[in-house]
Amino acid sequence: MDGSRQFHIDIGDHSVTVNLGHGRSGSAELLVDGKVIGYVRERAGRTTSVEGELAEDPVRPFTVRIRQPALGLGAPECTLEIGGDRVPMPERRTPWAHRG
Repeated sequence: MDGSRQFHIDIGDHSVTVNLGHGRSGSAELLVDGKVIGYVRERAGRTTSVEGELAEDPVRPFTVRIRQPALGLGAPECTLEIGGDRVPMPERRTPWAHRG
């Protein structure tokens, strides 16, 4: 995905990655262990949610909340919500990402 930002976190033996497309209303792609499991075509409003689950026994559902800054100033934030915990997802700097 030609995203402008990428957020990533490791949860146990799993990796969770969010690729955000360009701009405030771009797409959001959710990957678990390198496989796309969720996709939002257009992020609307200040907060968008993407649901996923970790393949464990039992399955562990989670939500990633993508929050846009007020008035378009600053950077978006991603938070992983799992098992009652909220964990900020750090932004991963990638050489292919274009920031414009």
